Formats: sequence, structure tokens, C-alpha cells
Amino acid sequence: MSYVTEKNLTDVVLKRWEDIPDPRLREIMQSLIKHLHAFVRDIEPTGEEWFKAIDFITRTGKMSDNKRQEVILFSDVTGVSMLVDAINHRVPTGATPSTVEGPFHVADAPHIEHGGSMAVGAPGIPTFVTGTVRGLDGKPIAGAILDLWQTDGEGLYESQRGSEEPWMRGIYHSQADGSYAVRTVAPIAYTIPMDGTVGALMDKTEISHMRPAHIHFAVSAPGHKGVVTHLFRKGDQYIETDVVYGVKEPLIVEFTKKSGGKTPTGEVLNEPFYEVHYDFVLQKEAAAKAAA
Repeated sequence: MSYVTEKNLTDVVLKRWEDIPDPRLREIMQSLIKHLHAFVRDIEPTGEEWFKAIDFITRTGKMSDNKRQEVILFSDVTGVSMLVDAINHRVPTGATPSTVEGPFHVADAPHIEHGGSMAVGAPGIPTFVTGTVRGLDGKPIAGAILDLWQTDGEGLYESQRGSEEPWMRGIYHSQADGSYAVRTVAPIAYTIPMDGTVGALMDKTEISHMRPAHIHFAVSAPGHKGVVTHLFRKGDQYIETDVVYGVKEPLIVEFTKKSGGKTPTGEVLNEPFYEVHYDFVLQKEAAAKAAA
């Protein structure tokens, strides 16, 4: 038996944790131990610091439930969520890139007709989002599902408003020519929750805790690999400092302001509104599996 010293402890632990029948679990635990020990050797925490770390993890876990996920938030602000997303959603050039889903998606959003509004009664500047859904070959995809959710013009999701009814979300379908049309309101930048363990940690830094204005999309179609992504408003002051590292250049879009007049859905408004255009490009499911 090898008795432990500071120098050989990591090797002794790694040897012990080889005794795992599941090869994937063995690979994961070996890597975790190796990197965790390297981290501890690098920073050389005091006993008091290590117990503070344990307390942080404990309190973060206790704050997490079916309405709030502080652990996911910690994963987000450390960039791990986006790294996992990037590894699992590599796409060929030309396909719409993914980004993190976030904590506010719900599965039972209302279905809304082409060009209909998902922001009835919501504060904010009217905004019309139009474009097409097509394949990498340029052919339009009819019947694609576009599942949208976002903040209102005050930066709030329905759970933050305490609403039991769907708020700022809806499911649309592309037309025969692949086109889609959405009426909503312009989202604004907003802060991540700062009243928990992650917020307390962020307060000890000078890192921005803001997310730039964006609209969430989950786009899917039979025979194609779906994508969960955002459209970010160009020029937003937090576009380069997104606290969850979700901004990718192809997802930055212009919100073109109009003083009034005819909208992309044929309405006539006597108030300012925005126009946004974006074409979603999906890869074939078979091609995606082959690439994986």
C-alpha cells in the first residue's frame, strides 16, 4: 500500500478511482480528480477558505428549485454553459449558431398565427421580426416551428412579473415559402438575479452583470437539426460584455427604427416601431449525425 504524502496524494487517489466498471464514468472521475487537485495545488487554499467554498456550494444548491436555478446561473457566469453548448452544437459554416437556452423557456407556449402578436398588452416599442427558415442548400423549409420567448419592454419575463398566464412568448410556423412573421415589442437589457450567492460573488468583481437585449428562438423542422439561439440587438451597450458569454457575431441584428407607417405585416401604425430581419439556416439531420 502507498501511504500518502503531499507529493503522491493525487496519484494515490487516481489509482483508487480507477476501480469503476463504467468506462465513461471512470474517464470523467479521473479527469475531475486530476483537475480539482491541480486547482487546489495551484491556489493552496487555507482551511477557512476551503470551508467558505463548501458553504458557497451548499447555499447555491439550496437556492435552486423548479423556479430558480442558482447552480445553472453559476455555470452561466463562469462560461461553462456556453462551452458545453458549443461543444454539443458544432455547425457547418452558414448554419445558424446556437447559444444557451436560459432558464425562462416553457414547453406550452401559445400557438400564434403568422404575423400575430405575442406581446398583447405588454409595455415596449412595437417590433416586427421577419425572415425565412431554409436549409443549407438554400431551399425554404415550410412548416418549421419557431418557439420564441423574451423580456418585455421593461426587461421582465412572466415569472418575474408573477404572471400565471403566458407572457412574451409564442409558437409560430414558417409558411410554404419558408417565411415567418412575428409581432412583439423590443426587448431591453436586463440584469441577472443579484440577490443570491452568484450575485454576491459578482459584487466582489467589476464584471458586468447585465445581459444585452435579445429574443430567444428555438427553431426546428422535420428532417433537420433544430437550433436554440438568440437574436441580439446591434449597438446594445452590453453586447461585448454579456455576463453569460452568449453573444456570437452572426446573431447580432439591426433593429431598424421607423417613425410610423406600414409595417412588414401590412398594419399601419401611427407610432414608432422597429423592423428586424433574420434568416434561420438549418442543417439536415443526417448530415448533423454524420458530422458528430
